[in-house]
Amino acid sequence: MPVWSIDARSGEHRREFAAAGAEEVDLACRRAHALLPLLEGAGPLGRAALLKAMADALDARTDTLAAVADAETALGLPRLTGEVARTSGQLRLFAEVLAEGSFLDVRLDSADEVKPDLRRMNIATGVVGVFSASNFPFAFSVGGGDTASALAAGCPVIVKAHSLHPETSELTLAALQEGARTAGFPAEVVQLVHGREAGTALVGHPLVKAVGFTGSIPGGRFLHDVAKARPEPIPFYGELGSLNPLVVTPGAAARRTEEIAAGLVASAALGAGQFCVKPGLVLAPAGGTLVEAAARHFAELGPQVLLGDGIRESFETGADEREAIPGVRVVATGQAGGERQVTARLLTGPISALDASELLLEECFGPMTVVLTYDTEDELVQALAATPGNLTATLHSEPEEEKLAARLVTVMRDRAGRLVFDAYPTGVAVGWAQQHGGPYPATTEPSTTSVGAAAIFRFLRPVVYQNCPAHLLPEALRDDNPWRLPRRVNGAFLLP
Repeated sequence: MPVWSIDARSGEHRREFAAAGAEEVDLACRRAHALLPLLEGAGPLGRAALLKAMADALDARTDTLAAVADAETALGLPRLTGEVARTSGQLRLFAEVLAEGSFLDVRLDSADEVKPDLRRMNIATGVVGVFSASNFPFAFSVGGGDTASALAAGCPVIVKAHSLHPETSELTLAALQEGARTAGFPAEVVQLVHGREAGTALVGHPLVKAVGFTGSIPGGRFLHDVAKARPEPIPFYGELGSLNPLVVTPGAAARRTEEIAAGLVASAALGAGQFCVKPGLVLAPAGGTLVEAAARHFAELGPQVLLGDGIRESFETGADEREAIPGVRVVATGQAGGERQVTARLLTGPISALDASELLLEECFGPMTVVLTYDTEDELVQALAATPGNLTATLHSEPEEEKLAARLVTVMRDRAGRLVFDAYPTGVAVGWAQQHGGPYPATTEPSTTSVGAAAIFRFLRPVVYQNCPAHLLPEALRDDNPWRLPRRVNGAFLLP
């Protein structure tokens, strides 16, 4: 079946794209595999030039990219213009990672009377399959972090375009391929396929050695199981779903109710509640005014356009199911809209409502947040500990609540990959120290990140050269260190 570009606001069919079958995927994989020696031979600085040229090509097409993505996603031109800049910024960050060189993790042990000469480094794992996200048509899609980190590692990439923004995907691909040619590389270092069948074939193809995925729990689990059931199982780096609990202590509620309420609603409603780090569950003290303060802000929210029909239907169903849970009530709704719009909702109830339904511990993708109120610290800690794995966990507390905060942080660290203090989880800074991952179902590989410099390690694997003749050693392992890399030599870390 063809894939259609659909206007998110009107439902109009804009443009048709051909879905790829197994044969097209096989051809793409073979083309990609043939480019592995070229990317390796380019070395870190050559691949850095590739990424910078791709970033320049994206920036040059910002207006066109943002306009098409707005038609397909309704996320708005300001947001999408900024997202293109974020995407080119990610490419440039990985160019810096390549120039710095420590990603190769070079380790040299000299031979002695008890051990041989050992020289260890990271190499590219192979062809990488990337699945675009619905809610980030640039930063987590064709030219996003998965693609940038894989190319930096030296891995050719095949992207499965998301069905909700196929035209945006094609235009992004054109920019990346233009950048590749400008840098002297074949355009096919990045390729694109459309269609569900193509996605399954990509994960199962024997030349694909790792997969990056951002999407739903059912879709991610299906593809994860395909990856692990192969004759040669491969890593599946999936980001699937996150509740992102936000805790408000009694002290914070007493002193900063209005401030927290305003920030909470702004975070929960950002991008129509379609951010992977949206605070979907708030734990607040009973008897306070936080719920009422948040309700006033929710009531001011306009009608929301979601990314597509399926997402809108899932949101409506999920919100209705949560409203029906005993003890839960709707405390505020946003402004009503038209047929293709949804109304933002704020729900509340006692923390005991968790006993009535596990739905409250599952993400509801869209403009809805649930505030559950607790009476005791023990109730709060137990509820927080009951949450599934998350990308983030947030704490608003006061200095005099040091003991309670320390107790909560211990639980938060067990349940999330990024801990946020006296702020809000939306907004994932791209840098050297970022962690975007967490225990399942937030991600399938909680020891890794999909954002930040450390994302490159997903697509590398270590190799040791033992007693290797000097003329066969790669540049990174040679005694004269021609690439001027930071290296660990006989246990001592040495800068070039």
